[in-house]
Amino acid sequence: MAPAHSVIIAGAGIGGLTAALALAQHGFGVTIFDQVQKLEEIGAGIQLSPNASRILIGLGLANELQRHVVAPEELRVLDARTAGVLVRAPLGAAAEQRYGAPYWVIHRGDLQAVLIEAARAQPGIVFHLGSRVEDFTFDVDGVAIVARSAARDFKDRGAALIAADGLWSTLRRNLGHSREPRFARHSAWRAVAPADAVAPELRVPAINLWLGSRAHLVHYPVRGGRLINVVALIRDEWREAGWSASGEREEILARFASSVWSAPARAIVAAPRDWQKWALFDRAPLASWGKGAVTLLGDAAHPMLPYLAQGAAMAIEDAVVLAQRLAEMRADPAAAMRRYEGQRRARTARAQRAARRNGAVYQLGGPAGALRNIALTAIGGKRLLARYDWLYGWTPS
Repeated sequence: MAPAHSVIIAGAGIGGLTAALALAQHGFGVTIFDQVQKLEEIGAGIQLSPNASRILIGLGLANELQRHVVAPEELRVLDARTAGVLVRAPLGAAAEQRYGAPYWVIHRGDLQAVLIEAARAQPGIVFHLGSRVEDFTFDVDGVAIVARSAARDFKDRGAALIAADGLWSTLRRNLGHSREPRFARHSAWRAVAPADAVAPELRVPAINLWLGSRAHLVHYPVRGGRLINVVALIRDEWREAGWSASGEREEILARFASSVWSAPARAIVAAPRDWQKWALFDRAPLASWGKGAVTLLGDAAHPMLPYLAQGAAMAIEDAVVLAQRLAEMRADPAAAMRRYEGQRRARTARAQRAARRNGAVYQLGGPAGALRNIALTAIGGKRLLARYDWLYGWTPS
């Protein structure tokens, strides 16, 4: 029989690591499998809205994160053609007062490093790197998994299995969900640049969202303001092998060379030297996430487009809710997982739909884009922020 307090996690991304820490806080032993040989701090910037930051603070990570985060003072939405500010939504102290937790931006690598260090400091968390969970069976006694490494296949057992193995989840298919994620015909070009590579007015502590036709641009400071994180999002077909590739600087500069893009916006795109590009995928919400004492978490359950900046936040939310339910119902992990799924499906589906809708609105051109700009200005920053109370004001229950 599997130990009653042991949980297996497939995937050591942000969601899997957060789940491990939350479970360890409740006294569970955790075994994490990931196919990478080494956990590395990679990536570009991500946003940690209050619904995510309050969880990380609750896990005791505030001091470590404070060394890396930037707390932007506002969200500025700009017209890409004129560089005029359409609306300013207050963040900083205003957001923390409104939601009870800060709005942060951070380099993904820094967040991963904090989570990895915290997990390695927990004696009840064990890593098996270079090993991928390929399959599982379950019975009344728990879950048996088959993991594969370069050298051998081996088995392990736990009271429950969390599939946090990402967008292309093997375990999601093993649960009977055969439909693959949908290519959104958008791509995201991501890069970082030294802050001094752009004019002072472009490196203020703010999240900047430039709205253009068939493309938009996001940038904000990370690493204490020393770097600028830049994301260029464009409607695009994908002709590369795989779903990410190095991006040619000349190509992205050409995409933003037209007069539709003002000189300040073009300067932001010109600042980075090296780019990485990703094809963007999502999928219609699933009617069910798991069976027995097995469930999905994060992108494995609900991949979403980046236009709500909630992919990592939703995985972090999943992690703490699942840990709470397993702690409350230790004798029946399968029932705990069904309750977790019941709590999470509607909210994550709403976030998926909102992200897809934002992507369409952000890239409107012509008369529709002009009407969007008028509407944003009329709404104003405080009311714009209030529209996201359902998202940022969430707390674990």
